[in-house]
Amino acid sequence: QYNLIMDLKKKILLFIFVAELAADCEQAEDPSRVIVAGGSLTEIIFFLEEERVLTAVDITSNYPESATSLPSIGYVRALSTEGILSLNPTLILGEEDMGPPLVVDQIKLTGVDLRVIEEDYSLNSIKNKIICVAKILGIEKKGEQIFREKLNNTIIDLQTLSIVNQNNLKKVLIILSMDGTSPIVAGKNTSANGFIEMMGAENAVTSFDGWKPVGAESIIQMNPDMVIITERGIRNFESINEFIEKTSLGFTSAGKNGKIFALDGMKMLGFGPRSPDTALELAKIIN
Repeated sequence: QYNLIMDLKKKILLFIFVAELAADCEQAEDPSRVIVAGGSLTEIIFFLEEERVLTAVDITSNYPESATSLPSIGYVRALSTEGILSLNPTLILGEEDMGPPLVVDQIKLTGVDLRVIEEDYSLNSIKNKIICVAKILGIEKKGEQIFREKLNNTIIDLQTLSIVNQNNLKKVLIILSMDGTSPIVAGKNTSANGFIEMMGAENAVTSFDGWKPVGAESIIQMNPDMVIITERGIRNFESINEFIEKTSLGFTSAGKNGKIFALDGMKMLGFGPRSPDTALELAKIIN
């Protein structure tokens, strides 16, 4: 098995830098006053050690902690044209869910440089976002060097372990929050589904797309091998044991084997620099 793993690592290393960058990644004329709408992009700017250019961020930009001291433009999906433009940005970076659409259209009409960074919830997209932001900021070579030094080995290890895990496929359930007593869980075509696939596992939910509430009986029937709930989702419970008891998760394989975890949602689902490390930690213990 050791030889197989080493062979996989060599193959992964050959392909890790071949992803294409979108046209929106062209270098900005003036990246001196940057506003960010999207927590993963803020994390990337700090990861690239370019936080000095940040003028304001949205409220999902809560990591690192120092980002929370910057002026806020509100929630990424409910932005205000006036609020953003009043801060005199030279460059605006947004995730794909930046909105509402009317605000995005209004900003484009002003001529301010606005870039919406594409996302497909994969390991490649994390690398793409980091290099894309570096290219926009005019530090492409620095960005590639930082990526190699800080993330390249993690991604190789994760991709290798993911392939190994696929030989003994486990089911994972990710819970975003609670709707009364019903967990809101991730179906297909979600960031959580992409995160599960990064681990070399499969989504316990196969019957729907998006995020939906499901009852205890459905979860027991799914019988996930691992359950992950966001820290925001579990905050109304005194402990993880109370959460397990009130959601009947103790009847699942995950509950019986002690594989129910509460994690920072952005670490998992943000698809920023922290997501590969988080996926690797979980991939190591899922089997």
